Amino acid sequence: MAQNKKNRSSAIDGRTTRQAGYAHSQRERKRVEEIFGWMKTVGLMRKVRHRGHERVAWMFTWVAATYNLMRIRNLIGATA
Repeated sequence: MAQNKKNRSSAIDGRTTRQAGYAHSQRERKRVEEIFGWMKTVGLMRKVRHRGHERVAWMFTWVAATYNLMRIRNLIGATA
């Protein structure tokens, strides 16, 4: 859960946010949210065109594999 600091008191206080694990979980959360954001904008997952659990699951797997290929390409380009 993220801490809300905008114009009101947060449900998460300093006892939680001062822990090293909280900062780590927030970094991991950002990475996961970036992936799902990419899937929605680029991977056409915002409004799924298919009906049925099997087809939507297949499309999700396809988009996730495409994201991984893009990520591998960028990682290889960064190290070269």
